[in-house]
Amino acid sequence: MNSFISKILLSSLLLISTLNAVELNWEHDYHKALEMAKKEHKDVYLFIGADKCKHCERFKKQTLSNKELIENMKQKYVLLFMSRDQHKIPDRFEKFGVPFHYFLTSDGKIIAEIQGSRELAGWYDVLDEIDLIRE
Repeated sequence: MNSFISKILLSSLLLISTLNAVELNWEHDYHKALEMAKKEHKDVYLFIGADKCKHCERFKKQTLSNKELIENMKQKYVLLFMSRDQHKIPDRFEKFGVPFHYFLTSDGKIIAEIQGSRELAGWYDVLDEIDLIRE
């Protein structure tokens, strides 16, 4: 009986977290992301992380879980996540000291690069700075 109740509680928690989750639809292929950005007339946001990175996880939970932020970012950027443990990251990008964030044109030109995790308000500041650089 205890096991049954535990399974129901766990299933309920998983369902609730899934319903509240923000759908990021990350691209994982650099070249495909650039193609999409050209087609959609957007820039690319490249988030480089690692499979076991506590700072990356904190950034995802504290910042990238905000639905409004993600919707705003999707309007301007193709979202590209690459794990140094799973994906072929082009040599010109830093793979250590993750999380690392790059803002790129659709041609792959680096607009800005930022290292580290930011809380929500700090990430909005970063996005404002990127907008100023792009102008």
